Amino acid sequence: MFLAGGYHENWWKGVNAGQSIVPCLSRSREVPNGTRKHTIISSNIADAVSLFWLCKRMGSVTEGKLRFCIDRGGTFTDVYAEIPGQRDGQVLKLLSVDPLNYDDAPVEGIRRILEEFTGEKFPRNSKIPTEKIEWIRMGTTVATNALLERKGERIALCVTQGFRDLLQIGNQARPTIFDLTVSKPSNLYEQVVEVEERVQLVQDEEQEEKHAASSSLVRGISGELVRIVKSLNEEALKPVLINLLDKGISCLAVVLMHSYTYPQHEIQVQKLAFGLGFRHVSISSALSPMVRAVPRGLTASVDAYLTPVIKEYLSGFISKFDEGIGKLNVLFMQSDGGLAPESTFSGHKAILSGPAGGVVGYSQTLFGLETNKPLIGFDMGGTSTDVSRYAGSYEQVLETQIAGAIIQAPQLDINTVAAGGGSKLKFQFGTFQVGPESVGAHPGPLCYRKGGELAITDANLILGYVIPDYFPSIFGPNEDQPLDVKSTRGQFEKLARQINTHRRNQDPSSKDMTVEEIALGFVDVANETMCRPIRQLTEMKGHETKNHSLACFGGAGPQHACAIARSLGMKEVLIHKFCGILSAYGMGLANVVEEAQEPYSAVYGAESIIEVSQREAVLLKQVKQNLQNQGFKEENISTEIYLNLRYEGTDTAIMVKRQVADDGKLYDYAAEFVRLFQQEYGFKLQNRNIVICDVRVRGIGVTNILRPRAIQTAPGSPIVEGYYKVYFGNGWQETPLYKLEKLGYGHMMSGPAIIMNGNSTVIVEPNCRAIITKYGNIKIEIDSPLTSVKISDKVADVVQLSIFNHRFMGIAEQMGRTLQRTSISTNIKERLDFSCALFDPSGGLVANAPHVPVHLGAMSSTVRWQLNYWSDNLNEGDVLVTNHPSAGGSHLPDITVITPVFFNGKLVFFVANRGHHAEIGGTTPGSMPPFSKSILEEGAAIKAFKLVEKGVFQEEGIIKLLQFPSSDGRGNKIPGTRRIQDNLSDLRAQVAANQRGISLVQELIEQYGLETVQAYMNYVQMNAEAAVREMLKSVSQRISSKSNELVTIEEEDYMDDGSIIHLKLSIDSNKGEAVFNFAGTSAEVYGNWNAPEAVTAAAVIYCLRCLVNVDIPLNQGCLAPVKILIPEGSFLSPSDNAAVVGGNVLTSQRITDVIFTAFQACACSQGCMNNFTFGDDTFGYYETIGGGSGAGPTWDGTSGVQCHMTNTRMTDPEIFEQRYPVILHRFGLRENSGGDGFHKGGDGLLREIEFRRPVIVSILSDRRVHAPKGLKGGKDGARGANYLIKKDKRKIYLGGKNTVKVLPGEILQILTPGGGGWGSL
Repeated sequence: MFLAGGYHENWWKGVNAGQSIVPCLSRSREVPNGTRKHTIISSNIADAVSLFWLCKRMGSVTEGKLRFCIDRGGTFTDVYAEIPGQRDGQVLKLLSVDPLNYDDAPVEGIRRILEEFTGEKFPRNSKIPTEKIEWIRMGTTVATNALLERKGERIALCVTQGFRDLLQIGNQARPTIFDLTVSKPSNLYEQVVEVEERVQLVQDEEQEEKHAASSSLVRGISGELVRIVKSLNEEALKPVLINLLDKGISCLAVVLMHSYTYPQHEIQVQKLAFGLGFRHVSISSALSPMVRAVPRGLTASVDAYLTPVIKEYLSGFISKFDEGIGKLNVLFMQSDGGLAPESTFSGHKAILSGPAGGVVGYSQTLFGLETNKPLIGFDMGGTSTDVSRYAGSYEQVLETQIAGAIIQAPQLDINTVAAGGGSKLKFQFGTFQVGPESVGAHPGPLCYRKGGELAITDANLILGYVIPDYFPSIFGPNEDQPLDVKSTRGQFEKLARQINTHRRNQDPSSKDMTVEEIALGFVDVANETMCRPIRQLTEMKGHETKNHSLACFGGAGPQHACAIARSLGMKEVLIHKFCGILSAYGMGLANVVEEAQEPYSAVYGAESIIEVSQREAVLLKQVKQNLQNQGFKEENISTEIYLNLRYEGTDTAIMVKRQVADDGKLYDYAAEFVRLFQQEYGFKLQNRNIVICDVRVRGIGVTNILRPRAIQTAPGSPIVEGYYKVYFGNGWQETPLYKLEKLGYGHMMSGPAIIMNGNSTVIVEPNCRAIITKYGNIKIEIDSPLTSVKISDKVADVVQLSIFNHRFMGIAEQMGRTLQRTSISTNIKERLDFSCALFDPSGGLVANAPHVPVHLGAMSSTVRWQLNYWSDNLNEGDVLVTNHPSAGGSHLPDITVITPVFFNGKLVFFVANRGHHAEIGGTTPGSMPPFSKSILEEGAAIKAFKLVEKGVFQEEGIIKLLQFPSSDGRGNKIPGTRRIQDNLSDLRAQVAANQRGISLVQELIEQYGLETVQAYMNYVQMNAEAAVREMLKSVSQRISSKSNELVTIEEEDYMDDGSIIHLKLSIDSNKGEAVFNFAGTSAEVYGNWNAPEAVTAAAVIYCLRCLVNVDIPLNQGCLAPVKILIPEGSFLSPSDNAAVVGGNVLTSQRITDVIFTAFQACACSQGCMNNFTFGDDTFGYYETIGGGSGAGPTWDGTSGVQCHMTNTRMTDPEIFEQRYPVILHRFGLRENSGGDGFHKGGDGLLREIEFRRPVIVSILSDRRVHAPKGLKGGKDGARGANYLIKKDKRKIYLGGKNTVKVLPGEILQILTPGGGGWGSL
């Protein structure tokens, strides 16, 4: 039988939506081979049924116009349509790419719905009549996919001369610290054009105006005085641009230094390029008029790369309608949650187009209507999960990184984690691993019959969370078979044998795990993986996660919602009735947004506020006019005004929205900034100027399009469609299944229960209760009892082991985010030079968040030293501080803050963090003296002090220690810290980070009980030990073909003074143990590159973690199968008074090179951190400079990155010149400095800095004498070099370590080493 409109009674066809197959209404038609072709019309059962009856009842619609909300995703396109005369909207889901049937999915969706509801035929080769359409709102992943797949437009980059490699270097940090290949995303541009032009910011305006020619001075847009050093040389640029056109490159990205305030040169380049025939030119000053050249330039590159692709797609889309753009009312979703017309919709604003629709969807339909709690958006798809937050207003960020590209533009704060229905399942090193790898859409999970691997979807199938009866038979070679339950169970049984064998090896009396227990274990681990970013999103901003409701949507999310909420301590889950297409639905809830922004640099005060008001007025007029041009009336336009403010001397700016009081008076921006700063960071800075950075205006055209509608009250009890077996923690349970379309307002279902919501399966767990709300959504109330975990004396539960690994690491990570959030110094807040860790009661490391590698494992000896020193004199409320190398420290600038954790009066844990303070005293500003011979010359040295005693901050005592260090032993007084207030602020932040760790530890204990938590504290250490043992066995077999023998390797390298680091590495291939014997290493040196023993331990644990190449926890267990022997009195185990400031930053790198060479893992990297400091009595600046990484057996080295033991960021060139008395002439790659080989080593960096006033400059570096070694026949990398270029052009070699007083106009040139090559050519 055929239904009206040609629909066949067999309408159970489906599509894959986020690793779940959804039932849908389909049209059946004959195809030439005699079989039937089914085309998807609706994927929501309720909508499919109502669509059928509407067709039957109405025939065709002749009056009114249709409204379309469309989300064109990477795999599927969702369409929500409002139909005249119909109460509920209709849903349609299509493949986004299906070239055999249609050219464009959104157009096809509109065409099909128009045909059904008008009764007319619109052939695919004809244009669609716009008279039938009121409006279209659309989000698209065209830009996102082009960026991810690197399929954008061919572009070139125009940049100020001397900065050709600026965007490739970026902030110089490597993406993953344990990845020896240092994989970085490829550049978006093909060629770089260095533009002859230069402007500089004037720092001393009075002096400059006296001596400079008035024609060279210009007041920039920001209010800063700019000196035009070199006007744009158009004659030189023109032939270069013509050459690009000849090569087929017709799109440009332009970023010139300080164009945020002086855009004229960029505008000139754009005008010249258009005149020559370029199709598209993105200039950074127009896209993102904010200081910071790197993110602004990357934004311009993204825009140039994607906008032509976007425009081409939009042009093709609009051309399918008969009136084109003239009468077609179509708007597109931007990353900031606002809509824009085709003319202003560009690449850099389109990246989060689809996810932004989801945020708008849940926020506008749930907040204030279904709950008054702030919401956490949880959008779980096939390969990833998006997490966001809404508490009455959209949370936006001005900078984010997507697919390796930094984008500086207003966008919703959406965090993505690589965990979804397609995440791969593995059992490795005794733990359950979920992701980050995905099985992808093809071949997909194992149950899809395409030769895939086990994924979360398979686990859900085994547990009964996926109901096979509600999946169509579309699998197999002929696409006519059901989900493959048999093969899925068979693969889980195979995995069960592996897991149970491992468990019996650990404990012969252990009971075998069933397939269901294993599947549930993987789901539990996946849930914890997804909980971590949610905790981070909320805690980073000072919010308690448990005080939120979970707004769940996406294909797979409702299956996990109860478990996620329970783990997070939430009491409420909300699932929208359109949860499967909420991004599309959200398009119809969004408003049209116009933005205008300009930089303004001034100290906040009475005069600057007058200027701000004038700038606001101009920008307000601009955005209102743009909205009025789109047809909005004055009464439908609202505006928001923001000032971007920061404290002077800091880099943390906050966009402060202008608030209006009830009496009509304006709040003071500064007061609001102080309030927001204190709310987010936990403190406020006294006696510190507030600086204005930018003025921003946001115009909103209110659409009032879609509004939630109430549903009818339930007439009776909910109807059970059937019962299905579902596996929960306590075994299989007969579980009733309901269909949402048959439920009414007020219906209540106690868990366990299943609710089929069209294309989503909602699992209501035991001890939970589902309620259908007034608007037809599902509210689930969560009961969160104490989590019970059975403890064995001999072996850990393999599932709980994985979960506790996540929880312990999550505590260390959240401590780090608290420290970053509450600190004040650039070193900690921006350069991220800190680490946080959790320790057992004996001081053994439990979890160390991977922040700075040189800190890894090093704090354990610090905690143990303090524990031994204070013994029983540790009380609740005490906080310890130390930085002395003999007390387990690294070098004096690294201050460690340790807090004991008590539970019911018993010491149960320690939490600690270590942060680099830019100023700690000593003989030179920046506290990195190149010529120190004793630790007494390096600044304040603290062995043991109670920073907080019984809850009281000992400010007077710590000030005395920092400002008045001891003399150098020869009677010379050593200067104390030059920045005591910054020290105090950062120390308070370190205390706050530890306090956060204590709260999380206590929360964990309350959830699981102290006995369980401490048991798993030991288990995770045992697990890490097992992983390292397996790695050592594997490495020994690779090095030697003989098994069951002791493999011995000897390796050595030299510091520049000739000091030897000698290593004898012995590996027992049978036991998986290793001895790192440094006998033969040179004696303590009369210099400062002595390294405390903790530094060597950190280098060893870092190298082991890189070689394991699995995400194991960083803890004391990593060193359990390892013995480190260091001869006392060597420069790796120096005396108490030895100078050590260089050991942490130079010697650590050389130890790492020696270890990796011994393991034959990779060639030597640059082997140095290139420490550069300068300052005077009023300020200090410190940076470490990247270089070339070593090549390996399958990879080339990477150029211009931080290597091995550091991963700190570089200050942006514009900030560098704006805040400090310097001019950066050159910053780029040092070409051909990487060693040749079958795989070439990475190139070093070249940095050329002119000083504008007298300062003390210090350079502390190495590899200036002995080059980074190549391996397996690869050539050595180039040595580094440091020069001072005097005003008379004399070039003076400074050696590797020097301090010099420089005069205005003198230039420091730093050339960092390249990496060694691998293999002979």
